[in-house]
Amino acid sequence: MSQTAHLSFPHRAFLSRRRPRRRRSQYGVAPRPLRSSRGSPRAAQPEDASLPRCEARSPVVLVERYGDGTAKRYTLHDNSLLKISLEKHISEENELEDTHFADPKLALLPDSVKDFILPSGFPESVSDDYLQYLLLQFPTNVTAWICHALVTSSLLKAVGVGSFSGSTAAASAAAIRWVSKDGIGAVGRLLIGGRFGNLFDDDPKQWRMYADFIGSTGSIFDLTTQLYPAYFLPLASLGNLAKAVARGLKDPSFRVIQNHFATSGNLGEVAAKEEVWEVAAQLLGLAIGILILDTPGLVKSYPSLAFTWTSMRFVHLWLRYQSLSVLRFNTINLKRARILVKSHVLSSKVPGCDECNERENILVWQRFLKPYIRFGVSFEEMMSGEKAISQVSELLKLYRKEEYILNVNPRYEDIEIFIAFKVGATSSSVLRGLWQANWLYENWDNAADIYYQLALSLSEVEKRFEDFLQQLDEAGWDRRNIALKVPKEILIDQISAI
Repeated sequence: MSQTAHLSFPHRAFLSRRRPRRRRSQYGVAPRPLRSSRGSPRAAQPEDASLPRCEARSPVVLVERYGDGTAKRYTLHDNSLLKISLEKHISEENELEDTHFADPKLALLPDSVKDFILPSGFPESVSDDYLQYLLLQFPTNVTAWICHALVTSSLLKAVGVGSFSGSTAAASAAAIRWVSKDGIGAVGRLLIGGRFGNLFDDDPKQWRMYADFIGSTGSIFDLTTQLYPAYFLPLASLGNLAKAVARGLKDPSFRVIQNHFATSGNLGEVAAKEEVWEVAAQLLGLAIGILILDTPGLVKSYPSLAFTWTSMRFVHLWLRYQSLSVLRFNTINLKRARILVKSHVLSSKVPGCDECNERENILVWQRFLKPYIRFGVSFEEMMSGEKAISQVSELLKLYRKEEYILNVNPRYEDIEIFIAFKVGATSSSVLRGLWQANWLYENWDNAADIYYQLALSLSEVEKRFEDFLQQLDEAGWDRRNIALKVPKEILIDQISAI
């Protein structure tokens, strides 16, 4: 039996309390507040059968689905307020997903573990032999690391560890400490792959650069072991952890980059030839490093060694940034999409692949880009606590033909844009919402009515978005591979007339 929590909210003015001034816009239309649509009700859609039937005096306005199986329904209450009910249910989509996960090999694992070890959309997002390969690959890797732990003791004894005591106990103890250091580092790769595996396809250039930053931090811990030899194990473990995290970021990011290079389906050959370049660079770097270490006085002078490493590391990071900057992706991720829609909103032109990639900032986080957009928010959060039925009715009416709902929270100096997605939304829906968000940001007027500006922006989307898509094709962008993922944690499943 499901448990339902009811929350009621007072009627307050929506977002801005300032009375809008009448003015002439650039389109020759005088802004005016839009009236509620309650005077012209539409036929209500049938209520969701997966939820308990609602009382006749409390019709469902909309239903929100959450990834954990929770449903939040918004119902009409006293013709002026919204009442929110939180209920646990299993939708047909979740039942289908559970059926896929009901593989005998995975039946005993909790859903949180499955999400951690398997890619998003499993099993539809991978080939049929993916799981069978991994289940055999796992014990294969376990036996390999057992062998690694056993031979480490022999290697340490061969270089003199334990030779003075005449026993292998010292070598075994050193091997245990060394393997423990490697194990702590491996935890970093485990966490990166399990928690952030869905990020690398979107922005491989950024994560490849961040991998070098984190790897440099790990090398600093290694460098300080000479100053504090008594703390070798914790310092070396921290260094290994940071470098393992860096490797967890580097490897999947570079595989995406290699796939970008393999335009003829020759990914294996591209990877093999890249290995040739890397090994050649490794041999040359080791040779130069040996010459530097053989310089009289450098090994005995820690400040000289640290200065040489720091200088070389800065050169390394600069070269890494330059190498990533020359990449020219023709796929559309969120950063490049922002550049494309902003250019089209302002000048009705779309930059080509070369120009857009040159303007793309590899280092900046998405949260620092303007406009500030929050994707996949709940409807309750989008309304910023305001549950007046007239405001909700107006918003739902505006977006009845769209696969998303966009709202604006005007802040003191800037605006914050919320976008919630409906069931069935695609990457094109995200791109369409991004275009509308940029138009609003470039044309926003704090003195005008919010709903008027939302309606005006939607009319601009209707008039200009098809031209935007056509220009993308003409400029050589791959619209079949748009890396704009719809957040699946919260989706709006049902909208009824008010």
